[in-house]
Amino acid sequence: MSEIPAKATESEDPSDRARAEAAGYLDVPAGDSLSLGDAMWQSSPPGSIYDYIKVASFSIGPDGLVDQWSLRAEQLFGISTERAVGMDPIEAFVDPELHEHGQRKMAEILDGREWTGVVPFKAPDSAEGEPGKEGLAEVYVMPTRTEEGERAAVCIVVDVRILRRIETDLAASQSIFGQSPFGFLLIDPDLRVRRANQQIANTFGGTPDDHRGRGVHDYLQSPEAERITATLRRVLETGNSITDMQVTGLVPGSDERRHWSINLYRVHSGSGRPIGIAWLGTDVTERRAAAREAASARRNLALLNEAGARIGNSLDLETTARELLDVVVPGFCDLATVDLYQGLLLGDETPPGRADGSAELRRVAFASAVSDAPFVGGGAPVSVGAVHHYPFNSPCADALRTARPQYVPAEEGGLVQSTLAVPMVAHDTVVGLAQFARTKGSEPFGDRDRDLAVELAARAAVCIDNARLYRREHERALILQRSLLPPGDPEASGLDIACRYLPGNAATEVGGDWFDVIELPGHRTALVVGDVMGRGLRAAVAMGELRTAVRTLALLDLEPAEVLSALDEIARGLGTPGGVQQATRAARRPREADLSEVYLATCVYAVYDSVTRRCTFANAGHLPPVLVEPGEAALMLDVPPGMPLGVGGEPFEEVEVELPEGALLALYTDGLVESRDHPLDEGLQAFVGALTDPATRDPSADGRPHSRTALNADTHRDLEDVCDHVLSTLDTHHGEDDIALLMARVQGLPEDSVGDWTLPREPRSVGRAREYARARLQSWDLEALVDTAELLVSELVTNALRYGEGEIRLRLLLDRTLVCEVWDAGLVQPRRRRARDTDEGGRGLQLVGLLSAAWGSRRTPRGKTVWFELPLPDGENGMVDPAEALLSLF
Repeated sequence: MSEIPAKATESEDPSDRARAEAAGYLDVPAGDSLSLGDAMWQSSPPGSIYDYIKVASFSIGPDGLVDQWSLRAEQLFGISTERAVGMDPIEAFVDPELHEHGQRKMAEILDGREWTGVVPFKAPDSAEGEPGKEGLAEVYVMPTRTEEGERAAVCIVVDVRILRRIETDLAASQSIFGQSPFGFLLIDPDLRVRRANQQIANTFGGTPDDHRGRGVHDYLQSPEAERITATLRRVLETGNSITDMQVTGLVPGSDERRHWSINLYRVHSGSGRPIGIAWLGTDVTERRAAAREAASARRNLALLNEAGARIGNSLDLETTARELLDVVVPGFCDLATVDLYQGLLLGDETPPGRADGSAELRRVAFASAVSDAPFVGGGAPVSVGAVHHYPFNSPCADALRTARPQYVPAEEGGLVQSTLAVPMVAHDTVVGLAQFARTKGSEPFGDRDRDLAVELAARAAVCIDNARLYRREHERALILQRSLLPPGDPEASGLDIACRYLPGNAATEVGGDWFDVIELPGHRTALVVGDVMGRGLRAAVAMGELRTAVRTLALLDLEPAEVLSALDEIARGLGTPGGVQQATRAARRPREADLSEVYLATCVYAVYDSVTRRCTFANAGHLPPVLVEPGEAALMLDVPPGMPLGVGGEPFEEVEVELPEGALLALYTDGLVESRDHPLDEGLQAFVGALTDPATRDPSADGRPHSRTALNADTHRDLEDVCDHVLSTLDTHHGEDDIALLMARVQGLPEDSVGDWTLPREPRSVGRAREYARARLQSWDLEALVDTAELLVSELVTNALRYGEGEIRLRLLLDRTLVCEVWDAGLVQPRRRRARDTDEGGRGLQLVGLLSAAWGSRRTPRGKTVWFELPLPDGENGMVDPAEALLSLF
């Protein structure tokens, strides 16, 4: 046992170097050593064990009292040196119950025996009354001698609580290094590994001790190693921790790149001095792969959702194909094309070569995210709109033939590194081919990408096939509707006609709009405009049936209100298998209406008489006609609208209006004046305003004389300009509905083109009628028609005398043809019959039918009118020889 001078215990705190030097007990510089016998004295460098274990010391004199008290003892027990010196440590710090035992131990110590033990202590209360510290101290007592040779002791005291904490920290450290599943490195300030745990050794090979002294470059390659080295230096300098830093590298014996998530933080000594960096790393390779899979699945799902929202918004084939490419480029691929079978686009359901994939295709869409780079592969580039086909043995032809996606090999030195050829299948039918390509630098297509491409192509194929079928039905309905409209430019006596029909766009089904111009006897004309509610082929067919019915009813020369009433009955019978009668019976029984079988339509029917310039209107729920008189603003005629056709139960009213010479009459459908952006009232006002424009005025309104021929030519050309002006002024390009516009300019028959006489009911009236007809025809320079006209006039007047009633009226009308009318008050209609060879009479109406171009009879408010029509000598129809006609009767 060595003897240590008691005064050496004054300052045993290695962190109190300055005070030790000042006291003269340490005269050497820091880091130097001094030899004194066999003892080696050296200052403790910062960061020693004494920074963690606070060792206190004090000495006991021969009298058993404290005679030396260190600064660490002051910190441990909380008692100052002035108070502690002279105290009995047993009486001051030991529990009273242990005093006797403590005094025996003190006596043994002063007898020269060493002692080590754990002693609970409690410091005396302070002078202010504060309770003293309590604790558990491990005491090491070493006997010494004073300068006088008396026995004394030096006590070394350590706080047991600190020791237990150090033990716990050591256990935790051992668990991290030995048991933790995470890789742990302790890196010194020189960025060298001081310690590594077993997980690091398992990952990079060797034992934990083999990793001592290694640097970052021993684990990672450049430039990743330089990035981590810079980060370590920053952590060491700033003390800022790094969390979840992603590191990529290789492990020995494997070419697979691994990914780690590391956390870095600076480590300090007990005195707070930085002593290194702790590296805690976790292998996240599988987590990264799972995250990529999840991100890919989310991306694919988002792409499918976007495809569902963006593809198929239009019923146009090319637009739908472009919508597909807008979705996939650049989110799924860098280049893409869509080819559709040319035969399907032209309406051929089974184009030749479709079975083996060699049929002609048309490229309808192309998209590129690489500076408009061309799609290279399989021959020369194909431009949009071009027709081409793939070689039989090519992957694209194989995809079309088998309806399965194919990988297309990349060309050497080309831009594209991976291409998918995906057939577009809709309802088990291949309609085309979509190609998706990724350029070099992008990830090649995988199985998941292939499945996604098939799903995208299938969705687009269904939309394209629907658009194709809709286009086919739309074209058929449009052909049907146009075939039912008047061909060419309609002509009418006393009217200049111009008309327009604009179908809706390709995204809108064909509507049921129609118009018609029907020539009636007596140089009268029926003007018709209607609109069947609904769209598509059903509406077009219903429109055709109603138009045919209108023409049939018009030939019966019924009044406008009667025509609409009959049309109403016909419309109600269109949706009923049993026809009109079945619909009438069903209407009397209470039942819920099947709206899918109800045909409703609006219609305006007008009859214009060119002799009187009077027009009679009847309206079935249609928009009002518009009239523009010369020099006046346009106005809507007040025609009672009535109920639409097909509703039934309500009568229709008639309105008669006298139209001045040169007046303009416009009939139209709602597509002209109503759209989603323009309400009906606004559209009607715009239409009236467009017709009021000076550009629509009659050229004859300027007061200058016009010849009849010149006026006809000028007004016809000008009326066409009026139609164009109206369509260009109004919003007619919305394509939401069909548009029908019928415009007529009034040109009444001149007075010198009408011959009108009243004849009494007497036999001499027959001869007078022949004389009136001959004279008027000669004044019209129609000598070639005199004989025929005299014969037919004589026959009709004779019939009126024999079978009619009241006075007789004879009227000749000259326009594009010659019309003769004989009026009487009788209600019995003449009926043509075939006379037998032995009959003396009954051949008059046969003769009229043979010699005239047309003949007939109609009811009037006061009787009937029998008429015939003869073509003019310079007309297109040839004249019938009266002699040959008479001989043909026998």
